[in-house]
Amino acid sequence: MTLPLALTQGDPSGIGPELTLRAYAARAAAALPPFFVIADPAQLARVGQALGIDVPIETTTPAAAVATFARALPVVPVGAAVRGDFGAPQPEDAAATMRSIEAAVESVVRGSARAVVTNPIAKSVLYAAGFAHPGHTEFLGELASRHYGGPYRPVMMLWSDELAVVPITIHIPLVEAPRRLTRALIVETGEIVARDLALRFRLAKARLAFSGLNPHAGEDGALGREEIDTITPAIEELRAKGIDAVGPLPADTMFHKAARAKYDVALCPTHDQALIPIKTLAFERGVNVTLGLPFVRTSPDHGTAFDIAGKGLADATSLIEAIRLAARMTA
Repeated sequence: MTLPLALTQGDPSGIGPELTLRAYAARAAAALPPFFVIADPAQLARVGQALGIDVPIETTTPAAAVATFARALPVVPVGAAVRGDFGAPQPEDAAATMRSIEAAVESVVRGSARAVVTNPIAKSVLYAAGFAHPGHTEFLGELASRHYGGPYRPVMMLWSDELAVVPITIHIPLVEAPRRLTRALIVETGEIVARDLALRFRLAKARLAFSGLNPHAGEDGALGREEIDTITPAIEELRAKGIDAVGPLPADTMFHKAARAKYDVALCPTHDQALIPIKTLAFERGVNVTLGLPFVRTSPDHGTAFDIAGKGLADATSLIEAIRLAARMTA
């Protein structure tokens, strides 16, 4: 029997619980594989009742989740009561949010789940409870090292049918990006992306396109030397390793339709260079994929949306796509 996917609760005061219920309600129409969610069953039931989402909920175990999925949403208890007030994140819920992520990874480690799919978290709430990582991606890297040895360096990729992007620097102030953008970081990121696109996406010779850091990719040094001194030597090193890499390309001209047809993934020096184009092209359908880990993790490409939590307005499309992609990557 096919293993289920392990879905985390995310921040229970956001739209994660609503997305989970709506994804299960759409399971037949969306042809979703079996999954279970690690959460507080009572809190999920309250959300369903408040929003009029008629989804049966059944407390279960990962081993019984596939059989349960046919008749009810399988919920593996997170081990703590969750308050989850709509739009008002509670510090006392942070421990359960973190525990849900840990338990999902543990399910994969034990062989009772095939991949991890995470609902959105609010890092500011977790920081107050002692969360020591810049974001989800870094926390998953620490969990990978904890369970598999390591170290592992997770790489964030945002994926959609139209475009796949990788930010080389992620959750740091923009002013720090040029200093953090080293040749070694670029090469390591390119190697991880090329390897995992072959392993997880069956792209044996993935085409990697690198954008420049500066306007017009530095314009031959007139607008900055990072392209000459750092990015170009890194691309040449990747080519010497047999990786199909091009660039650095001007970031303002590499995301139109004709340009996108020439590569499989765009790698950009800064967070927003990468995320703005994909969120413009595929905001509802984009999926956050963590490369570089010994297990598959996907997530919706959006946040907790506290402003619409409890209003019945959440769109589950990105979570549905994340579930589909996790299944595809572990097929």
